[in-house]
This record gives sequence, structure tokens and C-alpha cells, in this order.
Amino acid sequence: ANIYFFFSGLIGRSWAMVFAAAGFKVNLYDIVQQQITGALENIRKQMKELEESGFLKGALSAEQQLALISGCTDLKAAVEGATFIQECTPENLDLKKKIFGQLDLIVGDNVILSSSTSCLLPTKLFNGLKHIKQCIVAHPVNPPYFVPLVEIVPHPETDPSTIERTYALMKKIGQSPVKLNKEIEGFVLNRLQYAVISEAWRLVGEGVVSPTDLDLVMSDGLGMRYAFIGPLETMHLNAEGISNYCERYREGMKLVLNTFGPVPEYSGEVEQKVHQAMSEKIPVVPKHLDSRREWRDECLARLAKLKIQMKSG
Repeated sequence: ANIYFFFSGLIGRSWAMVFAAAGFKVNLYDIVQQQITGALENIRKQMKELEESGFLKGALSAEQQLALISGCTDLKAAVEGATFIQECTPENLDLKKKIFGQLDLIVGDNVILSSSTSCLLPTKLFNGLKHIKQCIVAHPVNPPYFVPLVEIVPHPETDPSTIERTYALMKKIGQSPVKLNKEIEGFVLNRLQYAVISEAWRLVGEGVVSPTDLDLVMSDGLGMRYAFIGPLETMHLNAEGISNYCERYREGMKLVLNTFGPVPEYSGEVEQKVHQAMSEKIPVVPKHLDSRREWRDECLARLAKLKIQMKSG
């Protein structure tokens, strides 16, 4: 089967690598040839480094995977033979609607049209399209090569077969898909993430804890658990099951939650305080940010490998 990616930015490149690792033929589309050339060079460099470090995914060699990835600046030629199209453009509603409008005119009735959007609702993206039954959101987590979660979010008119085919495809390439039964602002991952960020911001703003210590609470505390089990299973294991946990802690939880403040503005003095602390740790210059991102991705790669080993053990 042919998989087709719209635009060759960071997410498009990472998706391409994930699918190629599973043996799928991938075509990257962009309106500028230079962007495609740069993307293919970047993918080659990444795959070679992953192969040397032992973190390359899949049974194929880097060269075999690279042979599956090509690029194209002709839209009609690019989608020919595609069975699954993943749009990876910037988070701009007008741009995404324009692209899906173009695709709607040239694809057949068996092609899945999927978006990587992290927050735009399917009803905003797909309303009015002729092929709306084939449209879906498949939101990855950055970087998808190391973080396998994919949120599958249907439009109210999405055909159930589109949902099932997308879910099965994500499982086949080694990702961890979750199905949302209906659309909601922020989907699930960002709703959970924003809840944590909001309380972190309030705690720092109220002088309860420093920004660096706040991050330590997550990285060396909650994050240690959440790398392997979610909050609901954590509750289940921290007592004699969920019902026992609720019996023990519901009043305490409600007491604490009632002290939470309003949604922060994410500006002003608190922003400056957090910015200063983070900049002291990681200066806001490309060299330092890129180095820290590389370190983060290596940690994620090692964690992903460990999780696979533990599941198969």
C-alpha cells in the first residue's frame, strides 16, 4: 500500500520514517522541491544515526527503508495509488481546509484523508467535503517516531470503517492508537497536558515552588509512574481497587481541587519567572535547544525500547 504525506516538515518527516520502518511505500508532497530535497536528506541522516545507535525501528535496514520514501511536487501524481493520506501542514485552519478541499476533488472513494492536527476539530476541518465519510484526525505526539500514541478523532459523519481501518493501520506500524468517541476541544492528550500545565503555572505563580523544582516533581515523581501506567490504573493500584481509592481519597481530592484557581493568563510576572528559570537551565539559542532536544529524543528512544522489552518479557 502507498502512504502519502502532505508537506515535508518535522511531523511529516517523522511520520514517513514510522511508516517506512513498517515496510510501507511513502510519498512526501510539498509545493517546493527544495523542501522535499531537504526533508529526504534529513531523513537519511536520522535513519543512519538511528541505525548506528541501535534505535532504528523495523526489520529493514536504513537503506531499505530509505528506498521506500520519495518526494513529489505534483499533487495529482503524488496521490495516485495512495490508500492513506496524512496531512501535516502548520496548525492553520484556512490552510488545512484549502488542502482538504483540493484533495476532495481528486481522490477516490477508498482513500482515507487524515489530519495530524493537534487541536482543530474535525467538524471545522471537514464540513462540506464530498468525501467526508473518509475523513478523520490521527493526531500523533511529537516526535511520533519515539512516542507511539495516536489520537483517532472522527467527524460525526466519518464512516465506522474509516475509523477501524485507521486504527488497524496505526497498530500495524507499531503506534498506540486510541479512539475518541466524539470530538472535544484539545482532544484528550492536550486536555490532560493543559490541566497539568495550568496547575504548574499557578503553583509557581503563587510562590509555592520554583520552576525547576516543579519540573522535578513531574520528571522524578509522577512521570516515573506515568511512563508505564495511566492515572486511573495508578488509582487502582494505590488502593484495593478504584472503589476503595475513591472511598479513601474522594473527600481529600475534592478539598484540594476546590482550591484550584482560575485559568492562568500565561503572561506577566509568572511568564518572566518561568522563562528566566528555563533559560538558565537551557539558554534560548539554537545550539543549546537543539542539543537538549537531541538528549530528550535519545531518552525517549531508550524508554521506548525498554517498554517494548518489558511488554515482550
